[in-house]
Amino acid sequence: MIIADTNLIAYLLIRGQNTAEAEAVFRKDSLWVAPRFWRSEFRNVLVLSLRHKLIEMEDALEAMEQAERLIGGQEFEVESSRVLRLAATSGCSAYDCEFVALAQNLGVPLVTSDRELIAKFKPGVVSMRAFCS
Repeated sequence: MIIADTNLIAYLLIRGQNTAEAEAVFRKDSLWVAPRFWRSEFRNVLVLSLRHKLIEMEDALEAMEQAERLIGGQEFEVESSRVLRLAATSGCSAYDCEFVALAQNLGVPLVTSDRELIAKFKPGVVSMRAFCS
């Protein structure tokens, strides 16, 4: 089991330069979990992709459906106090710290491409490449 941040989910489901790495992560561990709010963040990624004409509406709808199948039922609440403390001490966003807090609560790695999170929350936060090696 891993914590998959929104970018990892997007890399897996929206074809791009990071898709192959995301697929390698999925092959290594296909049980992906996330904080409950991931859906809103992923919807925003899809809207931005639509606005930049990177995908069509049908692709966005399909990606959302696939993401909900992938993560659905594996969504967890995190304690606000923990998120706020992590964000205050690290300088990272509360959104990002929700993923970190969940990883810490469950004792599993957060796999991400966010270099700041990787630097500030080692060893529990790892890159896609590090996870696969």
